[in-house]
Amino acid sequence: MTTVAENIVATLRQNDVERVYGLPGDSLNGFTDALRKDGTIRWEHVRHEEAAAFAASAEAELTGNLAVCAGSCGPGNLHLINGLYDANRSRVPVLAIAAHIPTAEIGSGYFQETHPQELFRECSVYVEYVADPSQMPRLLEIAMRAAVEKRGVAVLVIPGDVLLAEAVAPRVTTIERAEPRIIPAQAELERTAQLLNGADKVTILAGAGVAGAHDEVIALAERLQAPIVHALRGKEHIEWDNPYDVGMTGLLGFASGYRAMEDADVVLMLGTDFPYQQFFPAKAKLVQVDIRGEQLGKRHPVDIGLVGTVKDTALALIPLLTGSHPTKHLEDARKHYAKTRAKLDDLAVPAGKHKPLHPQYVARALDRLADQDAVFIPDVGSPVVWASRYLTMNGDRRLIGSFVHGTMANAVPQAIGAQAAFPDRQVIAMAGDGGLAMLLGELITIVQNKLPVKIVVFDNSSLNFVELEMKAAGFVTYGTELQNPDFAKVAEAIGIAGFRVDESDQLEDALAAALAHDGPALVSVKADRQELSMPPAVTLEQAKGFTLYAIRTVLSGRGDELLDLASTNFRQFI
Repeated sequence: MTTVAENIVATLRQNDVERVYGLPGDSLNGFTDALRKDGTIRWEHVRHEEAAAFAASAEAELTGNLAVCAGSCGPGNLHLINGLYDANRSRVPVLAIAAHIPTAEIGSGYFQETHPQELFRECSVYVEYVADPSQMPRLLEIAMRAAVEKRGVAVLVIPGDVLLAEAVAPRVTTIERAEPRIIPAQAELERTAQLLNGADKVTILAGAGVAGAHDEVIALAERLQAPIVHALRGKEHIEWDNPYDVGMTGLLGFASGYRAMEDADVVLMLGTDFPYQQFFPAKAKLVQVDIRGEQLGKRHPVDIGLVGTVKDTALALIPLLTGSHPTKHLEDARKHYAKTRAKLDDLAVPAGKHKPLHPQYVARALDRLADQDAVFIPDVGSPVVWASRYLTMNGDRRLIGSFVHGTMANAVPQAIGAQAAFPDRQVIAMAGDGGLAMLLGELITIVQNKLPVKIVVFDNSSLNFVELEMKAAGFVTYGTELQNPDFAKVAEAIGIAGFRVDESDQLEDALAAALAHDGPALVSVKADRQELSMPPAVTLEQAKGFTLYAIRTVLSGRGDELLDLASTNFRQFI
């Protein structure tokens, strides 16, 4: 007899799934036992189901292939939800098996009863409840195809008794991803070319959708003499080998990217869901290219919206462009970028003796010492700022994270999935102290699963980015203090090589030793709590907020905090 669970496993194997991330439980026993009997798919045991979903999200992001996670009924699969939100919003293919209570008990308020098909609806492209074995494997095939073709999360909710039931139709199907070429209509391309040909100053804003279209976008920029600004998720795909690169814009960006957008007559948005309306230029016309028509004009009204893949649209558009654009806009943007880049690099210097390290210096040293095909995964918060500004992409390196969902504690669990998928590749989690502590148990997962993940902890004893947000809004920082252990000693106790850095002159030796270590390693760096990550344009409201923060801080008796803030950041304003 072939059970439903065994048929699921056979189908996953047929579709080259190599591992499933999860935590076992009684309602999931039919599935985990089928994995045990099959023996070809590895069960990647984690300490918290949230980490399982994050790990699957990272694997799917790096490979482009379907990744799988699983949780037992009730609280077990509910823990998946944050990681599944991340995967769905990052548009990566993940299948989640959400086990359910016994079929006969559904609706009775049974122990651990929830309604997963309702709870997962917002964070998935497909979710369905399997009430009877006769629905399988059809629903599995539909779910897998939805995840692959819609680039998102598919959830199958299956009671434990259905997993153990005899399969009615135990067929095994291969789901292959279609790779269509999507090109706008000729009339739309010609109208776009007319607008671009008539503009003196065109700026390209490149997002994650330029993946696989590096050379075509560069050729488009050459024809338009357009500087290329990237959103965060576009960095790894377009920053390298790019003479038109002028940096990033947005809350994490810097001045040159903002200026190149602000000075443009036309902004050409390529495959980006850039969310910050305040960073769009007030007067420029906007052209947006996206594979999903519903995204057009979603963030800012557009003058022309084109549905198409970036690579194919660029190839179709280039022959229609005259190539007679003035070069001044590009030259000015590149000069401004050179000045901005030099100022940023000037901040990446050692701190004084017995002073906490500048995080810019830590990120720059890590960039220099890491492998040329390293995978970097920063925690949401200040580590993302330092990663976006100081890590160098080259076409082989990857930079992934919770860049759309924006959740704490993503770095270590995503590193688990990245390292499991690429055991011989250098995977580096750039962890915040708050993020690391939130899912600290996953350090045990790294050891148990023998994953040589490298972790660099920015230990500033605070929720640092939250403090910056408070200061910008005029609030006295409150509730952000973190009383941390010695993370290097914690790592050593768990079985991870631990290194502690309290002085700038200790950093490079510690990083080099950790990166060269044959196994997992953690470097805990005492980072400066008061370091400001300045946005590319400080608004009047933010300036008022900082002034209000200063006044309130003095009145609350914490004036020494202002002195520390001024001492740390004086170099940013000279």
